[in-house]
Amino acid sequence: VAILVALKLGRPVVFRQVRPGLRGDPFEMVKFRTMTSARDERVELLPDAERMTKFGAFLRNTSLDELPELWNVVKGDMSLVGPRPMTLDQPDCYGEALTEYKRVRPGLTGLWQVNGRNETTFEERARLDRYYVHNWSLWRDAVIIVRTVREVLFSSGR
Repeated sequence: VAILVALKLGRPVVFRQVRPGLRGDPFEMVKFRTMTSARDERVELLPDAERMTKFGAFLRNTSLDELPELWNVVKGDMSLVGPRPMTLDQPDCYGEALTEYKRVRPGLTGLWQVNGRNETTFEERARLDRYYVHNWSLWRDAVIIVRTVREVLFSSGR
């Protein structure tokens, strides 16, 4: 995947972004790049929709862009299952659920990824993340992993 990203989208191969993790502590999340670096005449990045390629969309639809996040799991910044890492501008949107969100490591997959994926609203994601934290179990994590594989293979919730 890294070789194809380099050939089709150029370098850098990975996209790095600071996200809040356990206790809200920031960490650098890594993903494979899915967009070009195309810029306008003012040298500003073009809108995301204009920089997305068919290859980048394929990486996102198959979740292959998220493979480098396994490094975040190995480092201890993330877990395999948990609330997805939010962006730095999203904590205020979580409302009361933010306290629960900060109690666990963000995950490579989570409850809202297997309950509608990108078709869910932000409020629904926060509710599902809060439910996950309050009802965590190893069995639930195993079920979420199996369901994630099914969602990715059948491109549900896109």
